[in-house]
Amino acid sequence: MATSKTKETPLMRQYYAIKKKYPNTILLFRVGDFYETFGEDAIQASRILGITLTKRANGAAAEVELAGFPYHALDNYLPKLIKAGKRVAVCDQLEDPKEAKGIVKRGVTELLTPGLSLNDQVLETKKNNYLCAICKEGEQLGIAFLDISTGEFMCGQGSLAYVEKLLQSFAPAEIIFPQPLKKEFPLLFGTEWNVEYLDDWVFSIDFAQDALCRHFDVRTLKGFGIDHLPLGITAAGAILHYLTITEHHHVTHIRHLARIEAEQYVWLDRFTIRNLELLRPQQENGVALIDILDETVTPMGGRLLRKWIAFPLKLPEVIRARLWAVKALHSSRSLMESLRAHMKPIGDLERLVSKLATGRINPRELRTMAKALQQIPPIKEELAVLLAEDHEQQYRLLQDIWEQLDECQDIAGLILKNLVENPPVSSTQGGVIAEGIHPELDELRNLMNNGKDYLDKILQREIIRTQIPSLKIGFNKVFGYYLEVTNAHKNKVPGDWIRKQTLTNAERYITEELKVYEDKILHAEEQILELETQLYRQLVEQCLPFIGRIQQTAQALAHLDVLTNFAYIAQLYDYCCPEVNESQVIDIREGRHPVIERSLPVDEHYVPNDVHLDRDTQQILIITGPNMAGKSALLRQTALIVLMAQMGCFVPATHASIGVVDKVFTRVGASDNLAKGESTFMVEMTETASIMNNLSDRSLILMDEIGRGTSTYDGISIAWSIVEYLHNHPAYRPKTLFATHYHELNQLAEQLPRVKNFNVAVKELKDKVIFLRKLQAGGSEHSFGIHVAKMAGMPPSIVQRAEEVLSLLEEEKMHRRKQSKRLAAASPAMQLQIFQTHDPQWEKIKQFLGSLDLNTLTPLEALMKLHELKQIIESE
Repeated sequence: MATSKTKETPLMRQYYAIKKKYPNTILLFRVGDFYETFGEDAIQASRILGITLTKRANGAAAEVELAGFPYHALDNYLPKLIKAGKRVAVCDQLEDPKEAKGIVKRGVTELLTPGLSLNDQVLETKKNNYLCAICKEGEQLGIAFLDISTGEFMCGQGSLAYVEKLLQSFAPAEIIFPQPLKKEFPLLFGTEWNVEYLDDWVFSIDFAQDALCRHFDVRTLKGFGIDHLPLGITAAGAILHYLTITEHHHVTHIRHLARIEAEQYVWLDRFTIRNLELLRPQQENGVALIDILDETVTPMGGRLLRKWIAFPLKLPEVIRARLWAVKALHSSRSLMESLRAHMKPIGDLERLVSKLATGRINPRELRTMAKALQQIPPIKEELAVLLAEDHEQQYRLLQDIWEQLDECQDIAGLILKNLVENPPVSSTQGGVIAEGIHPELDELRNLMNNGKDYLDKILQREIIRTQIPSLKIGFNKVFGYYLEVTNAHKNKVPGDWIRKQTLTNAERYITEELKVYEDKILHAEEQILELETQLYRQLVEQCLPFIGRIQQTAQALAHLDVLTNFAYIAQLYDYCCPEVNESQVIDIREGRHPVIERSLPVDEHYVPNDVHLDRDTQQILIITGPNMAGKSALLRQTALIVLMAQMGCFVPATHASIGVVDKVFTRVGASDNLAKGESTFMVEMTETASIMNNLSDRSLILMDEIGRGTSTYDGISIAWSIVEYLHNHPAYRPKTLFATHYHELNQLAEQLPRVKNFNVAVKELKDKVIFLRKLQAGGSEHSFGIHVAKMAGMPPSIVQRAEEVLSLLEEEKMHRRKQSKRLAAASPAMQLQIFQTHDPQWEKIKQFLGSLDLNTLTPLEALMKLHELKQIIESE
């Protein structure tokens, strides 16, 4: 900012006046043929865009930073700023500089934010671009999501954990949040989000209800099924307000506000979504589940698939409806391939119709939309053949899709009739409207394209009329079109000709007809552009009433695309149709990890494994085995198979019977949150505590190496107590896979009837270990850590020394075992003597232990009590 307003140039005074209205926004300020940025905006723009940062004198005041780019490069540079998470205001010249008196009038014509973009270069084809709003009242939060590029609008309400899970699943590009709670946001949700803070009054229920009712033209929101979600309504209302202040006024494609129905979906906390790598890999070059499952042929199908993966179903009848549809498509390969072939050229119908609603659709996109709609009749015909078979219940989902597919051939025909075959991108550059649509337009084009022929006709007619064989038609900038007559024929000139110029050997004349023609042809191009723009605008307006029908068709196509995609990958990867039921049994035979098996070398096959879990005989599997043996892969593949089945997808197995799971919890991998000062062990315990406090009878729990973040004995104690807690829980028997290095936990199977020991098989050959990756009954006694170190290329001297130390430790372990057996054989009197003494220290210990209710202690509480007990002993 300049030091003195009196010293600023008029241009900079105008800039600062506009910039003041758009704080926290990069202002692209049009100056001649360039968009310029100044000050801090210039510093940011130069860094993000890779353009030169310079300085300019601000009148007599201090210099100001400057960075700019040519106006015609806006489409190249603007997406880079938005992708960098910046809000951008485009300030254009609102009048012709040649006609301006004084400084050119300027104003913001477009305000773009990361969460409100319709630019194809900003949007990812198969990923939604959500704007999110969050509000908070006590322990409850309201949340809403809008994708302006598709019109999808939804809201929900719940706890912090619920909102965190939704953020992880939807990954919004931008979040709006109340300004008074600005300091709370990073504490609640972290610092990785693009956040815009709005005034507190925006987040009020009365304001929100009024805004939503006005937008949807209703008197009450009861019809949307959200009237019991006041905080969800508040968040949705804040989004509508944000649309207004960012100049997004044409939003008729936002036609519905849906409730996020958490009770219909499997609960996946943010740790589980991350650990199972459902939507994004944890490693930079890793592969997520969606990368394997996504062979969709339309962008809207790809976006719907992301939702199905993030929100697996837990209603058996809905899951079975999907599976039946996939099975029907899977059983007819020719039908499946034909449907995919018809859907492939459709493109992004969902986003095209949103562009239509917002008035941003160009002629080429409008014709693409019409061509896409032409694919609907053959798709409906293909489905009709399948639905003609007598399988009403099994095919009801496909029947619903067939009914929702609106052919829209009336609007498709109108568009194709009015537009040329290959229209340009811009409606203002001409060549958009087809011939035969508007007589005046055809006449103007005829003038432009056939002017010489028209003049030749005039010339021939006048030669015959005047009998002047040497008559010529010419043109110059002074007189325009004229007739030239040599002096020899001057006496034949008709009286209605007007003489304009005398030459040495000839004279030039004009006629009323030539002047009219000249006026027409000189203004024809301008008139053509104006008329075509007007006709195109009228065509777009004629299409607006069809938005709802086209949106419905796009959504039906998305569902059909995902179902045919599931059928396609089932054939491609040899997946089987799972049986999903209301039982409490998970029975998987020859299951495979869907991601790992696709990443193996061509000549290597994934080793399949069986997994059986139930609540009566085999509730908890303790799985031991060395690193690299495949324990973690086994845990993850079990969860992925269950979730795939509950999405309605076939699964990588030869048989799978899945009793519906309502929650999936994972505690795998070490994920330190050192930035918040939390250690590996603290993160591990926090995630584990979350699992223990949110159990249900239909939960599936995967625990990998619990307790390894602390000392060995602490780790064994915690792992042991967690297994006992899960087995002896008074209300629930969650199905659990527990992978561990602690072979001591194998003893639990002797004490707890529903705990079973398994190990991942290895084969020892002299000094080598071969990982067989096969799950087998029984515990494992060895970790083979030294063998793994050797395979990793550890120096031989280190490996040799490790073997020596291991030998010594094993001897000590055997010695301790013998002592333990002698103690166990001692008489009961000897065992009780320490408690029969009247030592005050032991009295305190007895009193402390007697006060504990072991049936209600959580693992973390047990750990704290153990710490208190240690302090009692050390204090004496």
